[in-house]
Amino acid sequence: MKHCIFLSFFFLFCFISNNAQEKEFDTTYRPTNYALKVEKFRSFPNSKEDIIFLGNSITEYIHWNELLQLPQARNRGISGDTTFGILERLDEVTEGQPAKIFLLIGINDISRNFPDKLILRNYRKIIERIKTDSPETEIYVQTILPVNNTFTKYKNHYNKDEHILHINKELKLLAEEYNLNLIDLHPYFLDDTKRLDSAYTEEGLHLNAAGYQHWAKILKPCLN
Repeated sequence: MKHCIFLSFFFLFCFISNNAQEKEFDTTYRPTNYALKVEKFRSFPNSKEDIIFLGNSITEYIHWNELLQLPQARNRGISGDTTFGILERLDEVTEGQPAKIFLLIGINDISRNFPDKLILRNYRKIIERIKTDSPETEIYVQTILPVNNTFTKYKNHYNKDEHILHINKELKLLAEEYNLNLIDLHPYFLDDTKRLDSAYTEEGLHLNAAGYQHWAKILKPCLN
């Protein structure tokens, strides 16, 4: 009996601790234009030939159909978005049963000091939701890009390289566990000091034209 009571208190403690941990961080944050962007996405027609690029500003800031010369490419990036935002709007992405989804998300979670375990839990939820709601969709998980702290514009995103590396390591394991396609972008954008190469950025976080061209070359084999 004492053993059962102990276990009951233990599980209750874990439940309360997890809830308290989430309340410690503003997981309800959404970018200012989030609702408007999602509303626009919902108004667009869907096709099973769609190739969705899903993520935050790094995804949003390029015309994928022009970059890749791919008419069926669809941009579903929202600047400032997090894994929580992706989960909230994921039904808009999966309802059309797209051919492929290229996912890149997490750097804003890291900048907002969300725990790594929480970010990875959300990744697992995203993957499971896609596989359940759109089982024929090919999922491509992309590792989080490096940043460069020699710049000064995005201070909350810099100096968290150990978190980026840990998330990326775990993403590789998740991709293996769920039999997904992994695109390990991170090492392709590093300079000799293990920072985001300044040839590919103007402010240490987002990519410039050369960065997107570099990304496009990495993606090409996945689009055939």
